[in-house]
Amino acid sequence: MVFRTIIILCLLKVFTMAAQKIEVHAKDFYLDEKNQISVLSGDVEVKKAKDVLNSQKLVIYMKNKQPIKYVATKDAKFKIIMNDKIYHGSGDEFVYEVKKDIYEINGNAKIIELQTNKQLFGDKIIVDRKNMTYRVVSKDKKPAKFVFEVKE
Repeated sequence: MVFRTIIILCLLKVFTMAAQKIEVHAKDFYLDEKNQISVLSGDVEVKKAKDVLNSQKLVIYMKNKQPIKYVATKDAKFKIIMNDKIYHGSGDEFVYEVKKDIYEINGNAKIIELQTNKQLFGDKIIVDRKNMTYRVVSKDKKPAKFVFEVKE
C-alpha cells in the first residue's frame, strides 16, 4: 500500500501542468521513462478539474515528462464539462490529444449531453474543445445518429 501511494504521488508530480492538477488512480502502474510512456490498468480513473475518465487500461504518452496523449481502452467512459454543459460518453477507445484539446472516441462511440439529452452515436466521434466542433463518422453503411428533442 505504501508503494502504491509513493507511485501515485510520483505520478501526480509528473502530470501536474501549470496550475492544473491531474489525479490518477489504478490498480497497476508501469512507467517506462526511457520511452516516456505509462501504462495503467485495473479500475483506472483520471480526474482533471471536473473532467473524469474511467477505463480498465490507460496508456499515457509523454514528452519532457508532460502528458501529450491519453489512450483509454477496455470499458472507456468519460464525463467532460464544456460551456457549463455536462457530457457523458463511452466507446471502445478514447483518445485525448492534450495540446490540441481534442477528444476522439473510436468504436461504438456515444456522447450524451445531460441537460438536454442530446445524443450522438457513430463509429467515431471527434470533439474539438478549442474550436467547439463535433464530427461523427460511421462505417460499414451504418448511419451516424443524432437524437434530440424539439419543442413545439
